[in-house]
Amino acid sequence: MIRLPAYAPDLNPTEQVWSHLKRSIGNLAVRGVDHLLATVRNRLKRIQYRPDLLEGF
Repeated sequence: MIRLPAYAPDLNPTEQVWSHLKRSIGNLAVRGVDHLLATVRNRLKRIQYRPDLLEGF
C-alpha cells in the first residue's frame, strides 16, 4: 500500500480531466445552462475517444 497525501491533484487523473475540460470551455459564450451541459457532455465524449490523451492523464 502506498500512502498518498490528503489532497494530491497531480496524482488524481480525474482532476486532470476536469482541468483539461475547463481549459477547453474557458472562453466559450453559452446561451444557457442547457447549452453548457450539452457542450460539457460533447467535450467529455471527445476525450473518451482519445486514448493517447487519456493515457497522458
